[in-house]
Amino acid sequence: MTQYLVAIHHPDDFDSSTESEATRRDISALNREMRAAGVIVFVGGLMPANTAVSVRTKPNGELFVTDGPYMETKEHIGGFWVLETPTADEALAWGRKAAIACRTPVEVRPFDGR
Repeated sequence: MTQYLVAIHHPDDFDSSTESEATRRDISALNREMRAAGVIVFVGGLMPANTAVSVRTKPNGELFVTDGPYMETKEHIGGFWVLETPTADEALAWGRKAAIACRTPVEVRPFDGR
């Protein structure tokens, strides 16, 4: 079976304290459904993007450490599931459910098995 990342994308100004009780309930129900199906490898939410620290390599090989996420975008990954499913279609079906439960865009991507 292949493992897939199902990443939840939040706007940069997302505040988890404003998430509705219905959204929290739907995400909890989805987590229970995924556990019952035996597809969850790992699940976790992330702290806000402004808590990130990025490490980059300079052309001379030195490391450059900065506050904030690696990329400057209007969205960031706010949480994710790592699922193990027999097919990409099944992973995408879970991704669809995640987009509905989270009320936000979700990315589904297979891990490189090398």
